[in-house]
Amino acid sequence: RGLVSSAGRAREDSWLKSLFVRKVDPRKDAHSNLLAKKETSSLYKLQIHNVKPECLEAYNKLCQEVLPKIHEEKHYPCALVGTWNTWYGEQDQAVHLWRYEGGYPALNEVMNKLRQNKEFTEFRKERGNMLLSRKNQLLLEFSFWNEPVPREGPNIYELRSYQLRPGTMIEWGNYWARAIRFRQDNNEAVGGFFSQIGQLYMVHHLWAYKDLQTREDIRNAAWHKPGWDELVYYTVPLIQEMESRIMIPLKISPLQ
Repeated sequence: RGLVSSAGRAREDSWLKSLFVRKVDPRKDAHSNLLAKKETSSLYKLQIHNVKPECLEAYNKLCQEVLPKIHEEKHYPCALVGTWNTWYGEQDQAVHLWRYEGGYPALNEVMNKLRQNKEFTEFRKERGNMLLSRKNQLLLEFSFWNEPVPREGPNIYELRSYQLRPGTMIEWGNYWARAIRFRQDNNEAVGGFFSQIGQLYMVHHLWAYKDLQTREDIRNAAWHKPGWDELVYYTVPLIQEMESRIMIPLKISPLQ
């Protein structure tokens, strides 16, 4: 019993130390410069719309008519990465992910042009009547994650969102730069992002699976890989809140 008690105290001490000891050296630079991809200047926008339950079908139809025109029109320096309805998680919810090639100048260019687009103005007005609430975030992608590219389906998608403790983003990035290698075998890693505007210290991981059972099998298999448990052990104390959405892509989504 003494050995067990001693081992338990050692684990507890190690866990407590992980809460307070930083594993990275102080840097006089923004975490966006340390963690984001250097070879690209893409900016991402994540839109989350809570739709009136009776309007979801009409909302989806409207989006499928209008969003591809923006995505395909070279006049706009942006691309629709994916568009989904939440299946498990908050219900009657739509999630859209856009990429702006060229960062903030591209975002401003698109917004200015869309204000002059009468069809889009009418779309926003009609869409607004269908919504209970909406929010968005501007994101950068982690340098060590895959860049999200179109993929064939059918797939389900999981958006795992983490609210980190302020000041822990660099530490999170350092751990996940190693952790991501444990989750590449089945091509499930789609993209990883961190917020710049909107709710801050937010991280989003986007995964693709064939179905819920495949998701369960892949996630369980990670625990049998040496090192995965340690990385989870050290990243969990960095999290204040976390949320998982299981999502189904709309027909127009490049991520199927």
